[in-house]
Amino acid sequence: MLSKNFSFKLVKALRSRARSASAPLLWGSVLAALLMSVTVHSPASATSRIKDIIDFEGIRDNLLVGYGLVVGLNGTGDDLTNSAFTKQSLVGMLERLGVNTRDVTLKTKNVAAVMVTATLPSFSRQGTRIDVSVSALGDASSLLGGTLLVTPMIGADGEVYAVAQGQTAIGGFSASGKAASVTKNIPTSGRIANGAIVEREISFDMRKLKKARLSLRNPDLTTARRVVSAINRFLKRQAAETTDPGTIMLSVPKKYPGGVIALMTDIEQIRVAPDQLARVVVDEQNGIIVIGENVRISTLAIAQGNLTIKVTEAPQVSQPNAFASAGTTQNVDRTGIDISEEKNSLAMLPTGVSLQELVNGLNTLGVGPRDMISILQTIKASGALQAEIQVL
Repeated sequence: MLSKNFSFKLVKALRSRARSASAPLLWGSVLAALLMSVTVHSPASATSRIKDIIDFEGIRDNLLVGYGLVVGLNGTGDDLTNSAFTKQSLVGMLERLGVNTRDVTLKTKNVAAVMVTATLPSFSRQGTRIDVSVSALGDASSLLGGTLLVTPMIGADGEVYAVAQGQTAIGGFSASGKAASVTKNIPTSGRIANGAIVEREISFDMRKLKKARLSLRNPDLTTARRVVSAINRFLKRQAAETTDPGTIMLSVPKKYPGGVIALMTDIEQIRVAPDQLARVVVDEQNGIIVIGENVRISTLAIAQGNLTIKVTEAPQVSQPNAFASAGTTQNVDRTGIDISEEKNSLAMLPTGVSLQELVNGLNTLGVGPRDMISILQTIKASGALQAEIQVL
């Protein structure tokens, strides 16, 4: 940000030129530069909208699932002798269409049983369309070129909320010959854009709300208190209160201009600074480490060394001389063992170091992510790490 002294000198130097013809344009440029400097370095850059850290009661998605058949596959469908559910579903579907195939041996491989999933957005109305995902359930090798037949989509309550049907779009392929095969992505799953029609609505009237609950996506007492303070300051009344670290109760003011919808729209644009725990998240499988901003450590010294043992097998063939009267050719094992240990000096980390200093200190040891995970766990065991370690 521009200092007060620099801004004063800049304004004083430009006042002498204020009478010139280009003074209005010049002053406009100066003001724009000052405003830009304030905007770039504004503390608001460290804040988040309430909309991005909470969920409003009643405004939520719902999960749908269904079981169906994909037809029209080019011999890449389920084997009916191995997938009994596919055969039963095919026979049942044909019977509903007036075709009796119970005493007939079906050998088609152009049909595949699939699970159909979708997300029903909040306040979806009858007749609107949503996307669906299709995944093979049996031993089908590809759903390329298949068409999903009419599939009811049910919710957690067992009611049908949508019906799906359409051409599947696959993001991969599979090709094979007698000696080689190639597969790109996952050809046994696909997607149907706008493939389901909403048949039932989930009723929720926000206009009748007298109290609304706001749920923090990352429950925290400090963050909840800051949200409550920001809302009450905006409304100029004690309308919000914290009930627990993840829930805020909001009393809807009577005769608010625009009603409840306008109130929630105004509230979700308020900015607050979320707080976070001092936490180190470790994913040992992928070697990923995420360290929070508030992580601190006490004074300690760290030394790290790698012990490497290399075993090499180099078998040799031993055979008798050309004119030897007796002897046989044999394989003789030859094993080489090489042991090396890297020697690193102690690295000193003072008390209360910041995240950047902690990372720099560990980097000076020349360790990789795997070794760094072990070091962090050892620091935590010693009691010097003032943070929580979460292992995924």
